Amino acid sequence: MRLLVSGGGTGGHIYPALALIEAIKQQRPDTEVLYVGTTKGLESKIVPNAGIPFKTIEIQGFKRSLSPENFKTVYLFLKSVHDSKKIIKEFKPDVVIGTGGYVCGAVVYAAAKMKVKTIIHEQNSVAGVTNKFLSHYVDKVGICFDDVRADFPAKKVVFTGNPRAQQVATMKPTGRLATEYQLDPNKKTILIFGGSRGALGINNASIEAIEYFKDQPYQVLFVTGRVHYDKIMEDSRVKDLPKNVVIKPYIADMPSILPEIDAIVGRAGATSLAEITALGIPTILIPSPYVTHDHQTKNAQSLVNKGAALMIKESELNGKVLFENIQAMMADPQKQAQMAANAKKAGVPDAADRLIKVMEDLLN
Repeated sequence: MRLLVSGGGTGGHIYPALALIEAIKQQRPDTEVLYVGTTKGLESKIVPNAGIPFKTIEIQGFKRSLSPENFKTVYLFLKSVHDSKKIIKEFKPDVVIGTGGYVCGAVVYAAAKMKVKTIIHEQNSVAGVTNKFLSHYVDKVGICFDDVRADFPAKKVVFTGNPRAQQVATMKPTGRLATEYQLDPNKKTILIFGGSRGALGINNASIEAIEYFKDQPYQVLFVTGRVHYDKIMEDSRVKDLPKNVVIKPYIADMPSILPEIDAIVGRAGATSLAEITALGIPTILIPSPYVTHDHQTKNAQSLVNKGAALMIKESELNGKVLFENIQAMMADPQKQAQMAANAKKAGVPDAADRLIKVMEDLLN
């Protein structure tokens, strides 16, 4: 099989693509893969570092306000469609898949117009603008949340889940919590994590909650994000940390520690939820209010409705509220176990296999 993949801008579009590529290479080692992205997106670093052949096109997203810059956007889209057709002619893919971000708009549209089999993958519970546009041209649409079904032509939709889930579903504890972070392997551990760059609201509430964590029977690993770490460590409230609280700026290869984590406090990005549910980890979700169409709140609500998570709105978040929600979960082992079971039930540990089957069905 010759597979062309496009998606970029954020890790939420890139990591599912990489997980899919890894799975298909395991199943079909002779598969030829080409990834098309932009020079400005995260994919320009992440994809080549993963050893995957990478080409770029120049494109940008529309401004939401009336702006002369949108004329340039239209020009770049038309040019990038032309450039994408050249790449497609050279590579001759059997299937083209877009995992989101405006870069895949031109690539997948060009492929569809050239009668190449095409798929888009929507990770969130609210469809992105690019995927909505592309859904009218592609052969199939893979989704991860049932809520997003109505945003696409019904006959094209297949529930696949997020390939990232399959990547972490089989991970086992590695002992990193004890060896790298000096945490007690016999105590339950809560991970507080606001994303790779950290989240100011979550960080502030976590600092306020430190005094409540003292002498609790569980331990807390609080990851601030590198840009916030130095300022946080200057705060008087973290000068005399309880023994059961560890603060770090960043954790490399975060998924590898998740099998040792008993509960998570964090955002509700699609990739995070795929990882959490694949492993069955109960969660307190604090959706980012700064994302398009408030999709993180809808992502979170889907897990809350299944009894797999609690949710706190950032506007209502403070140290006391955070601690009370953690206590509601950690002080009730039965509730924690039930939430873990519900999270596992909501997971799709064979998501990459499902997406690969969609490709194979298109080609047969």
